[in-house]
This record gives sequence, structure tokens and C-alpha cells, in this order.
Amino acid sequence: MIRLQKFKQLVCWALLGLFTSWLVSCGIGNVGNNPKPAKTGVVTIEFWTMQLQPQFTNYFQSLITTFESQNPSIKVKWVDVPWSAMENKILTAVSAKTPPDVVNLNPDFASQLAGKNAWLDLDAKIPSQVRSTYLPNIWQASSLNGKSFGIPWYLTTRLTIYNTDLLKQAGITKPSATYAELGQAAQQIKDKTGKYAFFATFVPQDSGEVLESLVQMGVTLVNAEGKAGFNTDKGKAAFQYWVDLYKKGLLPKESLTQGHRHAIDLYQSGETAFLASGPEFLKTIANNAPKVAQASAIAPQITGDTGKKNVAVMNIVIPRDSKYPDEAVKFALFVTNDENQLAFAKAANVLPSTIKALSDPYFKEVPANATTAEKGRVISATQLKQAEVLTPKLKDFKVLQKSIYENLQAAMLGQKTVDKAVEDAAQQWDNR
Repeated sequence: MIRLQKFKQLVCWALLGLFTSWLVSCGIGNVGNNPKPAKTGVVTIEFWTMQLQPQFTNYFQSLITTFESQNPSIKVKWVDVPWSAMENKILTAVSAKTPPDVVNLNPDFASQLAGKNAWLDLDAKIPSQVRSTYLPNIWQASSLNGKSFGIPWYLTTRLTIYNTDLLKQAGITKPSATYAELGQAAQQIKDKTGKYAFFATFVPQDSGEVLESLVQMGVTLVNAEGKAGFNTDKGKAAFQYWVDLYKKGLLPKESLTQGHRHAIDLYQSGETAFLASGPEFLKTIANNAPKVAQASAIAPQITGDTGKKNVAVMNIVIPRDSKYPDEAVKFALFVTNDENQLAFAKAANVLPSTIKALSDPYFKEVPANATTAEKGRVISATQLKQAEVLTPKLKDFKVLQKSIYENLQAAMLGQKTVDKAVEDAAQQWDNR
């Protein structure tokens, strides 16, 4: 009788324990505490990309299906955001503490929010042996103050696409390799053809290509103390280079008002001889301007005395307020692993950021009858050895660009001397 009574008591306690566990798992035990969602069932993470639909819809649907089959407790909701809308959209979501879990950005913009502690510290989440599978220089592009805030994804390095017909008309036998050579070629092309050598934008909100050119010419934009580093002889010489080109009529006047997109329009219409762009634009040129495309060839990126080459990085960040940080990191590492990076690089004509994927023969060998795009792929991959993110990672980077571009414009228009333009730009940055 005693044994039966003890047995009944044990059963009661066991049932009570199960019931309590059920209450907790349903969240009833935490009513009013607004806890993070329980992870006992399937969780859904939200993944934002930048303007990759519809061209890569099939790729990502397949990628997500594979991930979900390997991780049945995780579902992925993919949201593709227009390029122009991403900054405002992610700023709003982060400020409201309702961000997606995985976001495709670039280090320049992501670093601005990294300075406000918006992203997860990935050094604490990703082992060093995993981090070491990515190209070291590229991994560093997504770090700020010694902390990693992003995982590298796909890369592009600028190439020089050039119109062989225009160079031939100008009596030029090979494309410019340096800015010094480009300045000489610009005069020759204008004199012989009436066309421009190239287009560069000085619109403060647009491309940072001119800032990168200063670094390639040996200019330090910001010193170790965060102060302007360009008020030097080299800085003044670089300013003078651009001012001279404009005053001599060797840059289109709309360089001061039009963005980088105009460079593509001018090249496609046969009005410029050189286009600094990624090889992915060769297909666009072929579709829009077949005759120009037929005359187009490809060469390494134009640089300065330093020999430095630019690389543009797309990365993936995890918002600090993600409800599911572990699942988000797992998916981000899946998207950027060797196999998937190689597949996406082939699909999108870009470069991967992992060492193993980049070592694939696809980036080293082309057939004897290779297309211009195929040759460009190998040149781009080769350039990665010298490539780096040339501009500094600063939360107020656009302020630096605005200070330099606006003062450069003033010097181009004769409103300031070069020395004064450099001095004013430095003061604006230091006194911001």
C-alpha cells in the first residue's frame, strides 16, 4: 500500500513537471516580460539583398531551399530591396529595433552603422579558423576599431574598358596604365577626335572613385588621429591634376553635376575612349551599343605611382537586435562558403572572397578564343593580389567626400586656388 502511494506521488510529480515545461515552452510562464521568441520550433529569419531580383531569383531560391533542407528548424524569408532604397530602409529598421536578421550591404555604409554599434560582433561568433578561409585584406574591410562587423561576400575590381577605334583615330597604341599617362592621352584624344578620354564624377553624394584616385597617387586622406592627411604636397598635386584636366576642357562639364552612371552612357554612345568599370558591364554595353562593344577591349585598372588597385566589397552583416543571431550567422556563413561563393561568382560575373573559391581554374584559365568578358575575369582576379579598399572606414565618410569634392569643384571653376581648396577641405573635415 505504501509502495503504491509512493508510486502515485512520483507519477503526479512527473506529470506536474511535464505540465510546467509545457507552460514555459508556450511562453505562459513569461507573460508580460516580452521575451525573445522561443526556439523550440521552426524559426524564420529575414534575409535582405540589394537589387538581385529578378536576375538571380532562381539562384537564391535554390540556395535557400538547400539551406532549409540541411537545417529543418530554420526558414528563410528573402526580401530584395532596390539599391536606392536600402540605406533608408535599413536605417529605419535598425532605429526601430525591428531589423532583418541577415543583410547584404557594403563596408562603406555598414561601417557608418558599425560606429553606432548596430551590428553583431562577429569575432565572438565566428571561430578564427573559419575567418581565415576568407581573403585577409577583404575580411579586414569589414572591421572597425579591431572588431569584425561583416562577412565578405562578392567582390569586383575596376577594369579599364577602352574603345580601340577611338584610340586608333588618336594615334594611341596602348591603353593608359597610370593617371599621368591618362592625362597625356586625354589631350591627344581631344585634339585628334574631339572626344573625351573619360568621365569622372565630382558629385559629393555619388561615386568615391576620385577619392580613390588620390590614394592611388600617394595621398593619405585621414591620418591615424582622424585628422585630414591630404593637406600636403602630394594632396595639392592630386587636386591640381583634376583641376588642370577640367580647365583644359579634357573633362566633360557635366562631371560636376552627373553621377557615375553618366560615364556608362557616354562610353556607350562613343563619346569617351575609356570606361572605368567592372567586367559585368560588358554585357550591358553589348546589349545597348553592339558597335561600341565590338570595338571594346579590356585592360588592368588605371592607377597612380603607388600601383594600388581598388576592390569593391559586398558583405553580409547581422544586426545586433536580430532575434535569432545564431541562426543568422549560420545562414550568412552558408551563403558565403566556398561552394556557394564560386557558384554565385560564375552566375553574376563577380569575384569570390574566399581563398579556395578564388583559386578555382575558372579565374585563372580562359580558352584561346576567349571573349572580352572572359579575359576581364582573369585580369580582375589577378588584380586582387594588389587590391584593397582604398578609402578609410569612417562613420562620417560622406562628410569627408563632400569636403573634398566641393572644394575641388570650386578650384575647377576658378573660385579658389588649389592651395586654398585643399586648406579649406582639410579645415572642414577637422572642424566638422
